[in-house]
Amino acid sequence: MASRYLNRFITRNNNKLYKRTLEDRNVKYIRQYRSPVLLYPTAQQMTRLQKVGHIWTRGDRFYKLAHKHYGESQYWWVIAWFNKTPTETHVSLGDVVYVPLPLHAILNLFKV
Repeated sequence: MASRYLNRFITRNNNKLYKRTLEDRNVKYIRQYRSPVLLYPTAQQMTRLQKVGHIWTRGDRFYKLAHKHYGESQYWWVIAWFNKTPTETHVSLGDVVYVPLPLHAILNLFKV
């Protein structure tokens, strides 16, 4: 499977706000990945996906769910994105979190 960093723009950050950091590192700029714009699936795209519900309990993490359902924890961000919850702190105990399946179908939406 592809990395989520493929097809990402890399920008050079030489903003004056980072002047001290740049001087400390003895560099002229820092290369950073630009944040992608990920569109949520349309109703038509959603019909092609399966969803597995998971009731959020103490100790749950997106990477653990990704490992359980996808076999690789690196796809934690797919579950977070699908549930519109950027981090685990945005999920409360007892909330239902959905894992979209199959993984290749959801990744095809991003072209990664």
